[in-house]
Amino acid sequence: MIVQAIAFYAFAAVTLAAAVMVIAARNPVHSVLFLILAFFNSAGLMVLLGAEFLAMILVIVYVGAVAVLFLFVVMMLDINFAELRQGFLQYLPIGGVIGLVLLAELLLLLGSDAIGSIAPAVASSAPTPPINEVTNTAALGELLYTRYVYLFQAAGIVLLIAMVGAIVLTLRQRVGVRKQSVGKQLRRRREAAVELKKVVPRGGV
Repeated sequence: MIVQAIAFYAFAAVTLAAAVMVIAARNPVHSVLFLILAFFNSAGLMVLLGAEFLAMILVIVYVGAVAVLFLFVVMMLDINFAELRQGFLQYLPIGGVIGLVLLAELLLLLGSDAIGSIAPAVASSAPTPPINEVTNTAALGELLYTRYVYLFQAAGIVLLIAMVGAIVLTLRQRVGVRKQSVGKQLRRRREAAVELKKVVPRGGV
């Protein structure tokens, strides 16, 4: 138990420090690297909680795909981050007020008895199956695709809309660039595409 407690506090401390450095680092590449570090330590916390499937999904999906994609996008795009941060002080008061409001709401929620009254009802409506009978992956899939299936589909739709919006925002029309026109290729006749030449033997073209 002592080793598990030490590992938990170590993973938690590194996760919090990496999360702070994600928004505090000046170099965007360093921010993405700190994000990957936070994902790895979060996966370690899930392993300690017995959720090995979630830990592997976090490493494979978020570290292997999302974080690496962020890293390549940040490295390839020519973005002037100094210009983007010029208006930081201008919006700092509004951001501070919003942050204080959210902090006050969280403190009110934690200080009230709402969580204590809701938790037993949720636990009784969706009891946890015995560990010896159902594996972690089966229990997660049964709960996700039965009780929370509509929320799961809604999350997929939100991600799809975000992906389409990102594609629309980054799509640029460039002048003078030759592009493939499938319609013109299909409308082309054989006479315009193929030319027969009569070659004299040993005479060249």
